[in-house]
Amino acid sequence: MNVLVYSGPEVIQSSFNHALSSLRYLLVPHYSVQPISQNALISHPWSSSCLLLVFPRCRISVPPSANPVIQKYVDGGGAYLGLGFGARLSSAGIELGIPNIGALNTTRDLLRFFIAPANSYVYPNASGADDTTLSLIQLLSHDGLSVHGICQFGGNPLTGVDAHGSHPTVSTLATYSGESQTKVAGIKCDVGHGRIALWSASIEYPLPEALAASLAPTPEKNRDHEEMRLSLLKKTLLQLGLQVPSSDDYTALRPLPQFLTSCPTKPLIVSRILHLLAPASHSSQLVDFDDANDRFRFCPLSGSEDILLGARSHSNLPPSLEESSRKIVILCLDGKLPHPDQTPLFNLNTYYHTLAEARSKFGCIDTQESWGIGEALLYGETVTSTQTMLDKNPRLLSALPTPFLSLASYQIAGRGRGTNVWISPAGCLQFSLLLRVSLSSFPANKLVFIQYLFGLAVIEACRDDKVLGKRGKFVRLKWPNDIYAVAGDSINHTKKVGGILVNTSFSGGNVDIVIGCGLNVCNAPPITSLSQLLSDPEPNISLERTAAAIMARFETMWEVFVRERGSFEPFIELYLDRWLHSDQVVTVTTTSPPTVVRIAGITLDHGLLRTIPEGKEISSRGNGFIDLQPDGNSFDLMAGLIKSKS
Repeated sequence: MNVLVYSGPEVIQSSFNHALSSLRYLLVPHYSVQPISQNALISHPWSSSCLLLVFPRCRISVPPSANPVIQKYVDGGGAYLGLGFGARLSSAGIELGIPNIGALNTTRDLLRFFIAPANSYVYPNASGADDTTLSLIQLLSHDGLSVHGICQFGGNPLTGVDAHGSHPTVSTLATYSGESQTKVAGIKCDVGHGRIALWSASIEYPLPEALAASLAPTPEKNRDHEEMRLSLLKKTLLQLGLQVPSSDDYTALRPLPQFLTSCPTKPLIVSRILHLLAPASHSSQLVDFDDANDRFRFCPLSGSEDILLGARSHSNLPPSLEESSRKIVILCLDGKLPHPDQTPLFNLNTYYHTLAEARSKFGCIDTQESWGIGEALLYGETVTSTQTMLDKNPRLLSALPTPFLSLASYQIAGRGRGTNVWISPAGCLQFSLLLRVSLSSFPANKLVFIQYLFGLAVIEACRDDKVLGKRGKFVRLKWPNDIYAVAGDSINHTKKVGGILVNTSFSGGNVDIVIGCGLNVCNAPPITSLSQLLSDPEPNISLERTAAAIMARFETMWEVFVRERGSFEPFIELYLDRWLHSDQVVTVTTTSPPTVVRIAGITLDHGLLRTIPEGKEISSRGNGFIDLQPDGNSFDLMAGLIKSKS
């Protein structure tokens, strides 16, 4: 689920920056914290995947057209947080003292939330803020914690509510200390099926450096103040229904060294890879490899313990741009694997053993002259992004032999489809697979089917006895490239557990294909994962076994796909049996006016989603279908909408 931070032109940039960084610090990896633009807020159906909408301080109010969207979202069960906001609590029908009422003539044009038990409206007021009237204040939280050094800009008060809880559905989060102890600094209200919280204080701001010396003369004192500020924000998030990760949850901020490994029964794979990379590095012996996005340094497995230990000691510190782009690769030659203590989150021995079993079970071709999918693996406990590392480094991409798998336990900057971010919590299987085909034998218009084929391979792998077994039937496909878990009898009881991203690049008559996949396997709630589909999770469901099953299953399908020159016909019947959409009625919003259609399948020529308008007959020539591109549209499954991709 997403936490969306408004980034429209009304927003004060410093407030937005601090809100985004503070929320990411507190909520990752449980939630993805992303900006949302003014256009997206008003025009795009974002609400179904949003758990919290956050508004930083604003110079002026948002356009009136945004207010009904926000109100509907909260009334329907969403949560709203305003930072540096004023507000007035007024009985229904009483409009005296409402900011901006003179300009708009009616409160209906203002953002307002109705509190039914109190027969009152809360009118948030974000306008009129500036950066010129900063003062540091002291707050007293509702649980008695005194917090110094909180930023306050101007005087945007919360009026109509007192600190003594005269309104039972409005609770006080904090008051101002000292003489203003009866003045409220933060409130939380239940609104419809949702909740809102408003702070007149700017708790998103850390203690400014220029003022820190007088209030917190030592780094320890400064750190104490920061922890108390974050505790206010954390308690607010809990009041709004979010599950905040504990301090024990691992959050890596820097990439760690990666291990270039191979199946132990094929000990020459790593040497062959190095042989092909060396000319591209302009060196007879591969040590450094500089590319467009990253700089790679190669080190032998012997002596790597100190390198790994040193990297771990700084892994929780924010990296510089140069440190993020520097990649250390530890070479595991002659089929050797690192000690399990060096890869505590992914047992390479278990992975390769299970992969060999799965390849034998599925009848994968096995020769010493070549290797199969998953038998050449670059593993990193923490990386920036497996996808970016391959498709944004063109020299590395073109020099690497295929198939080549890059897998990580954590990603600092994981990528999803479009501008989406893929959050990377513990228990998530995330990897990128590099393949290469010749355009002389593989038509370019068939590349679109790769995302469908890989999604189908993931679904089939989930039915393997080493993964979910019979419970794998509850894992289904959502067009065009998402993996969903079905928790009930209705399409409304589904949760996303994975996604697929395919990037391609063309060179020398070949196409390089990078298939990225993120799949929640063993995640703890609130994130939905495969393990939660088991009524009594068995110890054999693991990242290693799931990865091995996916690689072996996909290899058998890939061989057929390439042999058939990219034809999806051998797979279409199984695909339609495994997806969520057969005969689903949806509304296509990309037509004018919007069209109600019934989903019929996928076209086998260009991989378009085929739909039939309700109440219309299709001619003998096939005229009348509405066919939709996967890259130009996205599917809001819960709302039954096919919309323009944001």
